[in-house]
Amino acid sequence: MRQINKVAVLGAGVMGATIAAHLANAGIRTLLLDMVPREPSEAEKATGLTLDDRAVRDRLAASGVEGLKKMKPAPLFLPAYGAAIEVGNFDDDMARLRECDWVVEVVLENMAVKKQLFTEKVVPNLKQGAVLTTNTSGLSVNEMAQCLPESVRRNFLVTHFFNPPRYMRLLEIVPCDDTDPAVTEFMAAFIARRLGKGIVYAKDTPNFIANRIGVYAIANCVRTMLEMGMTVEEVDAVAGPATARPKSAAFRTADLVGIDTLRHVANNSYDLLVNDDEREIFRFPEFIEAMVAKGLLGNKSRQGFFKKSKGEDGANAFFYYDYTTGDYAPSKRPKFASVDGAKQIDDPAKRLQAVITATDKGAEFAWRNLRDTLIYTFKRIPEISDDIVNIDNAMKWGFNWEIGPFEMLDAIGTAYFVDRAEKDGIQVPAGLKEIESFYRFENNRKQYWCVTAKAWRDCPVQPDRIALSILKRANGMVEKNSGASVLDLGDGVFCLEFHTKMNAIGNEILSMVHKAIKRTQEDGIGLVIANEGAMFSAGANLMLLVMAIAEGAYDEIAMTVKGFQKAMMAIKYSPIPVVAAPHNLVMGGGCETCLHSDAITPHAETYMGLVEIGVGLLPAGGGTKEMAIRAIKLAGRFETDVQPFLFKNFMNIAMGKVSMSAAELYDMGFMSPADGISMDLDRRIYDAKQRTIALATTYRPAVPLTDLKAPGRGVAATIKSQLWNMRMGGFISEYDQFLAATIADVITGGDVPGGTLITEEYLLDLEREAFVRLCGQKKTLERVQHMLKKGKPLRN
Repeated sequence: MRQINKVAVLGAGVMGATIAAHLANAGIRTLLLDMVPREPSEAEKATGLTLDDRAVRDRLAASGVEGLKKMKPAPLFLPAYGAAIEVGNFDDDMARLRECDWVVEVVLENMAVKKQLFTEKVVPNLKQGAVLTTNTSGLSVNEMAQCLPESVRRNFLVTHFFNPPRYMRLLEIVPCDDTDPAVTEFMAAFIARRLGKGIVYAKDTPNFIANRIGVYAIANCVRTMLEMGMTVEEVDAVAGPATARPKSAAFRTADLVGIDTLRHVANNSYDLLVNDDEREIFRFPEFIEAMVAKGLLGNKSRQGFFKKSKGEDGANAFFYYDYTTGDYAPSKRPKFASVDGAKQIDDPAKRLQAVITATDKGAEFAWRNLRDTLIYTFKRIPEISDDIVNIDNAMKWGFNWEIGPFEMLDAIGTAYFVDRAEKDGIQVPAGLKEIESFYRFENNRKQYWCVTAKAWRDCPVQPDRIALSILKRANGMVEKNSGASVLDLGDGVFCLEFHTKMNAIGNEILSMVHKAIKRTQEDGIGLVIANEGAMFSAGANLMLLVMAIAEGAYDEIAMTVKGFQKAMMAIKYSPIPVVAAPHNLVMGGGCETCLHSDAITPHAETYMGLVEIGVGLLPAGGGTKEMAIRAIKLAGRFETDVQPFLFKNFMNIAMGKVSMSAAELYDMGFMSPADGISMDLDRRIYDAKQRTIALATTYRPAVPLTDLKAPGRGVAATIKSQLWNMRMGGFISEYDQFLAATIADVITGGDVPGGTLITEEYLLDLEREAFVRLCGQKKTLERVQHMLKKGKPLRN
């Protein structure tokens, strides 16, 4: 059975180093190699080093690894994971390729350079049967394969990572004509499972799928902007979430990628796509060439289509590039009624439809840009892909579109789309006129329209994937209210799914917690808590809290908090095992839901924290109580002082610390060593289900704790003295000191001597009483209102 235990990455530039970092994130030993420098640096010469010293010879690869520490966002889950990367160079260490099961080339995007590296360095040292891949973003894999022996070509393919590799889900796989299909299948499965990538199968065409369509869409934005006399700022107001695309929209995406990089991809398309009927669109206008010449490259140069600078008053000032003057103009933050109206629509398909059918200038731009982009995409079948699923996935995973091009056509309605485009005088492909929709559900299965075969095909389904959206259509739902559902995952495992706005937790979800546990106890063996929303949960519903505070309904607040606590305790002391499967943002009450579960199986990119202090509150859904208990238990297990454990947990709450990866949750005390992390987002719920089944075999329900040794007022006093020092040093405000002291009183067990036996219920009472008191603070109401006005989840 083929295995990959060690990987060599050839090329230690930004892309090569960050690919190596993500391999290290997955626990894969990695060898990172690059060229030997031409000569020692001045600093190396000053220390007496010569070109014979390994420190000099390995400098480029070592610098690549060192650079990982400074990159933002961080390419490593934890800095310590960098230890899995060894460094070397092309002259001294190519023989070590024989240790590696996979060799991935990430050198200069030049065909001659890649071929020379393969023939002179790689092939003579390649381990028999090892997989060799190139990270090219668009060069021909078949042309590259011509320099390889037949035995190597069988194991050769493109594995195109998107930048940054840790965060961008897309990986395009492109086999050459001689690639063994079994190798392609193995690599796709391995990279999905171990590296968490969304696999898209592309063809050997310039820039493959995502860059071909994505760059066209941006190039069309440029052309349409010029035709309509709009600014880059106006375009980005429309070409983002309003039209089911990322917040970076068009020109901020260009700044993020690098305007020079975008131009390079566009030029590559223009040079190679000689038969493309819209080839000219890839030739950018002169003002973009001028920007590159002036070094206005985007984020890497801190100025591109947008820039910000400090004003005389020290505040940030924002500017956009005015292509009519060749200079920057102050931001006007343009607004369109169509875009403003769409902000209240959560469903991206309905949001897109609302904008497209509006009548203002922004809506007209959206229509023209998407009209051209979607027709262009349709015409690329079967050139770049045989099916629409790979194209849709490429744009969702590679360019962060909320829905893919063909899902957009379904959202707009193909009949409406065709009719309006033809009224514009646009030639619509005959095949598009014949299609009613591109996706449907039939016989409990999601199907897509195969354009080439003109027939419906089942969407690919992996046995280790659970899609709640499909399960609900297949009659898998057994309970539902406006905030949550209970679904049958099979094998006696049920799933509690949140589906409120930002999955904020309110009474509907709390009610369904009890129903889900009861249903599972009667008909199953265990419960998973998971959803497929943009985030696991933004926490408690702050809108309800604001209304209650404004009305002075403190008794009602206390009852609501008690109801939240009861739901959390129902999870913790359920007669069946409960496993949470969080992903993305897991704030406040969402975090508390996980803390009370028997186990958690988070996606690798999980950002979790008890952040209530950001609105002047403390965790009162059992979060403060849980962090106190965990510190007390650790101290008891190791028969040592509780203070170090308690202070660490106190700081997590008082600073509103949020994990920057799931791996950080171990050290934060939010995960146990027995908990595992799912690299593949789509496998997360399946992994949680398997963990639930394993726990159910020998599950022993716990009972509420009644013999906890309170850290006591002495420990609280120690914390408060440190808070006073911080206040005197100007590090925190008087209000911050007050909030943190309140948390200290609760987490230490209240005004009792150290060692006093207390109960879990007593800690919940302390939490609830402190929460209600804080609700009476004027600043708390102001902070909550400010957070709601921003319309973003609470996150420090």
